[in-house]
Amino acid sequence: MRRWIFALFAIVAALTLTAAGAHAAGKLRVVATIPDLKALTEAVGGDLVDVDTLSRGTVNAHEMEVRPSMMLKLRKADALVENGLELDMWVDVAVQGANNANVVRGAPGVIDISRGISVLEVPSVRVDRSMGDVHPLGNPHYSLDPGLAPIITQNIVDGLSRVAPEHRTTFEHNRQVFLGQLDQHMAEWTKIMEPVKGSKVVVYHPQWIYFLARFGLLEAGWVEDRPGIPPSPQHLVRLVRKMKDEGVKALIYAPWNDQKLATRVAEEAGAKTVLLAQMVGGVKGADSYISAIDYNVKTLAKALRP
Repeated sequence: MRRWIFALFAIVAALTLTAAGAHAAGKLRVVATIPDLKALTEAVGGDLVDVDTLSRGTVNAHEMEVRPSMMLKLRKADALVENGLELDMWVDVAVQGANNANVVRGAPGVIDISRGISVLEVPSVRVDRSMGDVHPLGNPHYSLDPGLAPIITQNIVDGLSRVAPEHRTTFEHNRQVFLGQLDQHMAEWTKIMEPVKGSKVVVYHPQWIYFLARFGLLEAGWVEDRPGIPPSPQHLVRLVRKMKDEGVKALIYAPWNDQKLATRVAEEAGAKTVLLAQMVGGVKGADSYISAIDYNVKTLAKALRP
């Protein structure tokens, strides 16, 4: 027991020294709940920030288990960047254990990047557990739409500037540089998607609506019976029939979905399975925000072409 306690103290001390070094160098210590936000915060913050994330691109952000390592990251943070819309509500538990006033809800350093987003799929009825994992505030996967990056990055600029107002001009400059790069890619992505515009796809879990809407694609159904609920055999029979009747050519799934089930459904319907990156780091090569969207666009367009 004594060895374990000493080891824990050593870990905390090492992390504290690392954080102190970052602070001494004039960098803001920022924690982002998901990889997309880490990438976008780094784009805005540049050399002025040291950004860490609490999750990985290959896991389901809905079902993150709060760990002591999260609390250690949050303990020395100057700011916390969160997705909002209840995607990352588990971070509140980690914040409670971090004992850091900088990241307590309502603090200037807590940056909710969903502000100003036109949220899709907001339920029109009262939500209960029988409906599955339905988000009462609407679909939270808006970072999959590159067209919303201007709003997201402006929220990050505003949040970082509350913590370090002397650097606002630099944050704004970095944002404009990033958006300029993104605009060049947007023109290419729109051109790539134009020939398959209007195509129908089936998704494993309803998290792709922002991405599909951006490029004019239609969601024909879900593999899940209800969000987060495994499908019944009857549901899959109906889904396969619908895919055949409507000529659906692609079934989109994420790394944490059941690949075998996705493959079986697609094969029965005469469609292709398409693995996409639901976040930065979700697939090999998707190690930045732009590269993740680029992978998704080119991979899906290829699957939908005749």
